[in-house]
Amino acid sequence: MTTATGFFGWFSGAGKAASDALPIRLGGQSLQRSLAPPPARMAGFDQTLVWVTVALLMWGLVMVYSASVAMPDNPKFARYAHTHFLLRHFASLVVAFVAALVAFQVPMSRWEKLAPWLFIASLLLLILVLLPFMGKGVNGARRWISLGIINFQPSELAKFAVLLYAADYMVRKMEVKERFFRAVLPMATAVAVVGVLLLAEPDMGAFMVISVIAMGILFLGGVNARMFFVIAGVVVVAFGLMVMLSEWRRERIFAYLDPWSDKFSMGKGYQLTHSLIAFGRGEIFGVGLGGSIEKLHWLPEAHTDFLMAVIGEEFGLLGVLVVIGLFMWMIRRIMLIGRQSIALDQVFAGLVAQGVGIWLGFQTFINIGVNLGALPTKGLTLPLMSYGGSAILMNLISLAVVLRIDFENRTLMRGGRS
Repeated sequence: MTTATGFFGWFSGAGKAASDALPIRLGGQSLQRSLAPPPARMAGFDQTLVWVTVALLMWGLVMVYSASVAMPDNPKFARYAHTHFLLRHFASLVVAFVAALVAFQVPMSRWEKLAPWLFIASLLLLILVLLPFMGKGVNGARRWISLGIINFQPSELAKFAVLLYAADYMVRKMEVKERFFRAVLPMATAVAVVGVLLLAEPDMGAFMVISVIAMGILFLGGVNARMFFVIAGVVVVAFGLMVMLSEWRRERIFAYLDPWSDKFSMGKGYQLTHSLIAFGRGEIFGVGLGGSIEKLHWLPEAHTDFLMAVIGEEFGLLGVLVVIGLFMWMIRRIMLIGRQSIALDQVFAGLVAQGVGIWLGFQTFINIGVNLGALPTKGLTLPLMSYGGSAILMNLISLAVVLRIDFENRTLMRGGRS
């Protein structure tokens, strides 16, 4: 078995919380674990992780206001107040914070029991959103269910549900020795069903994230490297076929390769060229908070998918590096919490934590890569910072679960019961 530490290297292999190697058994195979003597102040949970999360949320709130303050000048948003998106984003943060507090109270043993039911619930919501009288369409995509004061996006719940289901599935399969394809086929089928529903919306970005989450947990759960690369190859071929068989997806790829050749065509090179202009204007130190020109009806989705471009313009290279640094620290810490949990023989909790790290890390990587022109344009928001109630809600719930895992780890290391 290839362990989590080998695949995620720097993210999961550092920290003073683990020092003396102790062999344990996991699914019939050996895993080296590291545990340092618990200090007296170890009670509770990782407060630094909380404050890094709060810093990203508050910076995101400020940037959402900065990026959306001029939107009412556009006739499309003329009926909105200048603080419309700020107030809605703040309300989403309040709701998400309350939900996170509730999620933190739920023991990981309960999450493990709820995993299959949450997965079924997410499938039902993904079906409901496709129904004309239930789903709300925006820009040709049907991804939201209107709940009156908020619009809920089932694909965000699906990310969390697939994460829990995959972790629970791998824990159960560790206890039974089966042939590879017999063991992995049910999980592959579950992801394929979710993928079909997401592509019907269409939401290829969410399907990409869910596929990476599932593959990461399969790898961390014990799938050997040879079979992992077979799965990865199949997934790459599948996404390649989806791009080749879809004309508008092909146009996005070609626009990404040379955005300046079609810089005036909305939906092709237009977004990317204006994102690059924003970063260029920001230079090293930026033009100052509120000083962005590109957010003034030039850069589409400035408060959602392309929020990073506004950060780059107003805070420059320095601001971009700070954001990247905060996310890198957060993801590294989450992976370490997951590794520590596996070392304590809490396999489900460990896979869940590392799955959250994969989710937030991959989505952050894709969003920043798209904004910088390093990756093709894809509709994925920047976790914790971009405008979007469903995304903020599920991001904070997932991080609350990670903090619960850290809390249970510390309890076990003090000799208590989680």
